[in-house]
Amino acid sequence: MRPLSEREIRASFVNCTKGEAKRLALPTDLSTRPWDDLDFLGWRDPSAPQRAHLVVESGDGLVGVALRSASSYAGRPRRGMCSLCLTTHPGDGVSLMTARKAGRSGQQGDSVGVYICADLGCSLYVRGKKDAGPGGRLHESLTLEEKIDRTTAKLTGFLDRVIG
Repeated sequence: MRPLSEREIRASFVNCTKGEAKRLALPTDLSTRPWDDLDFLGWRDPSAPQRAHLVVESGDGLVGVALRSASSYAGRPRRGMCSLCLTTHPGDGVSLMTARKAGRSGQQGDSVGVYICADLGCSLYVRGKKDAGPGGRLHESLTLEEKIDRTTAKLTGFLDRVIG
């Protein structure tokens, strides 16, 4: 992914108003992100951890989506698997993130969800740049390029459901 500016990021959002996009908290480390290793830009809002955002380069330009994380629950230890990158995490490492649909259906309250790495680090997990701990990545016979393609295809499918 290429480095993005604040202006590009704010203009990319498809499921929130321009005012909401203008007010959302952007990551403070844009200049130090490992852009060459990212398939999408993802971050959590530090002042409201239940809010997350992702921005993806697509054939139609940038697509930004505002997400909301489901509340975690206390209980017995568990593991979850990200439906995008297929990384497993202990505890709250995977979160159900919901996105209000774009357009009229989103205004009427329709949303879609995806189980995703809670830190939105899918690109780095796939490339082995970030470690999810024991059992985090299953052994696969796919090449790195095939894993990246699979992750981006799953992300594109989610975005297609958001855009409608």
